[in-house]
Amino acid sequence: MKILFAHQNFPGQYLHLARHLGADPEHQVVFITQRRDGQLPGVKNIVYKPSRAVTRQVHHYLRETEVGVLNAQQVARVALDLKRTGFVPDIMLGHNGWGEIWYLKEVFPDTPLLGYFEFFYRSEGADVGFDANAAPVFDTGPRIRTKNLGNLLGLDVVNRGQCATQWQKSLYPVRYQSILDVVHEGIDTDLVVPNAKAWLRLPRSEVVLTCDDEVVTYVARNLEPYRGFPSFMRSLPAILERRPKAQVLIVGGNETSYGPRPPAGQSYKAQMLKELEGAIDLSRVHFLGKVPYSTYLSILQISRVHVYLTYPFVLSWSMLEAMAAGCLIVASKTQPVEEVIRDGKNGLLVDFFSPETISQRVVAVLEDPGAYANLRHNARRTIVENYDLKTICLPAQLRWLDKASREGDNVDRRLGNKPCLG
Repeated sequence: MKILFAHQNFPGQYLHLARHLGADPEHQVVFITQRRDGQLPGVKNIVYKPSRAVTRQVHHYLRETEVGVLNAQQVARVALDLKRTGFVPDIMLGHNGWGEIWYLKEVFPDTPLLGYFEFFYRSEGADVGFDANAAPVFDTGPRIRTKNLGNLLGLDVVNRGQCATQWQKSLYPVRYQSILDVVHEGIDTDLVVPNAKAWLRLPRSEVVLTCDDEVVTYVARNLEPYRGFPSFMRSLPAILERRPKAQVLIVGGNETSYGPRPPAGQSYKAQMLKELEGAIDLSRVHFLGKVPYSTYLSILQISRVHVYLTYPFVLSWSMLEAMAAGCLIVASKTQPVEEVIRDGKNGLLVDFFSPETISQRVVAVLEDPGAYANLRHNARRTIVENYDLKTICLPAQLRWLDKASREGDNVDRRLGNKPCLG
């Protein structure tokens, strides 16, 4: 099989799948990306760069669409070069969010194209309007409707689409849901495991934390409102006051991944530290920034309480990995979380906007961790039984690819009787 991937941030959601396919010498795997670093055995990376920046005066509704068009054009040029060398893929996969897959069918019209669809933007029922304190603006509706131009282009061109969760699929218009399949990328539960012997030395310190310590953890790509950072920070004064031995580990950068950015030159971290100045003991609150994956796993493994908060938005891998590591999760009662966590069964759910409730739940666990041992066990079991990479998700992805390739426009399979991607 000749397999073509496209994702600007290699390998993105395709880490496990591309690694698996690249490990088979019978496959020829090519990955088109903007990222220059990173390699996977058996996967040939081709780096592209858009031909120019976005037009300075383009209407702000259309900036993301123009970014997508520029990406799509350049990916199509790379695909044309591949075609000239004789590389015609048997199947193509790519993330729709940055436009890269939009014109691939112009180059390879007979090759099945599978798109990764992460989020269909809505004016209500998801992230927009979730914060009732945010003043409604008429401009939001038209802007959000236009923001979905790329989604609609992608849905029109693909043979099938992939969504990570049922809730994310439910956001897409009903007319398109028949071509969308829920297939999660999976969690490596052989790697992400509980470890009673885990430890972490705090940066620039002789302090070593273990599972015996009262460790509260919070993880996000960036510290921002969409992942509940302000609510978490506002819960800390009560937690630290009631639990004088508690240590708080915060992982995440100071950029903005989702939602509005803070004023120029500021960060949400700086804003919260200013708001809480004098209210929290900063000697027990440790901002670790972005950490290596091995350090991140150790942080989860020593956690006594892991707090995960999110708008109704894309569900983070970190929550599922925290569950796989046997963490006791205190999570927001929002739709993507409720698809996985049942309150009192495999985690604890709280009001996203209630620092008081968050602190109460965290303190209760710190006071009597043994009373919640079954929730830790059930959290890991949930991931093993529903999201395990090797036994559940990777086989499901391979079956999905196999079915899509057999049902696609190019029927010359050369596969005999065995699954084409197994």
